Amino acid sequence: MKTIRKNSHPITGKPVTTQRSLLLEIIQKANKHVDADELYRLAKKKKARISLATVYRNLKLFKDLGLIAESNLGATHSHYEIKKAAEHHHLVCLGCGRVIEFNSALIEKAADKIQRENNFYITAVQLKMEGYCSKCKNNQI
Repeated sequence: MKTIRKNSHPITGKPVTTQRSLLLEIIQKANKHVDADELYRLAKKKKARISLATVYRNLKLFKDLGLIAESNLGATHSHYEIKKAAEHHHLVCLGCGRVIEFNSALIEKAADKIQRENNFYITAVQLKMEGYCSKCKNNQI
């Protein structure tokens, strides 16, 4: 089994299997939040010999390596996306399930203040706001 040793490769020092490469590629190309079941279905279409357990094991590995971010977006299970350089937050529509990502300088300032006031080092902030997108809001009226 081949092991990647170059620092530029995202799975440095870990065996790079075709399954790992495929799963990471699918998450990158999805350009949205995917859950393990959706990732499994997409991978199964491209490579018939993959199990759901393999998907879960690799999601854990990718998360541990800092390649993906895990979010609970109002569902009973986690969703995953490629980790972005800038921290962002989520608006989740209760009607259609749409997820809108946003950045906020105000949230960053609040986190900095809370960190200083409590002598606490914050490593991540996850904010999820639930409500209705413009289309679903009109259906509620």
